[in-house]
Amino acid sequence: MSYKADRTAEDIKRLLTVLVGDLKDPRVRDGMLTVVRTEVAHDLSFCKAYISSLKGIETAEQACRVLNDSAKGFLRGALSEKLRLRKTPDLRFIPDDSIEKSFAMFEKLRQAEKKSDDDA
Repeated sequence: MSYKADRTAEDIKRLLTVLVGDLKDPRVRDGMLTVVRTEVAHDLSFCKAYISSLKGIETAEQACRVLNDSAKGFLRGALSEKLRLRKTPDLRFIPDDSIEKSFAMFEKLRQAEKKSDDDA
């Protein structure tokens, strides 16, 4: 990816995280959602935003359906206004379970540490 596309992807990620957190839709609000990463096309015409939830992949999938169906236009307009891009990329939200997996890994490490402390 080019430097400009990388920088724009990071700007979009930061702004989408704030915007998704500020949405008032209860189907999105209760999910404890975060934007894990964004991928932007070289010509900045398209952006994939990977959404993850602490509550699991099902919550992320539901949130992505809502974001793709109902909130995509609002979020794209807000991105256009805040980032002042010549062409605002079309958004696609994709569920991701990386936060759930990270939390499970953290729990396993914590249990292993506790077990090693008990054995010592």
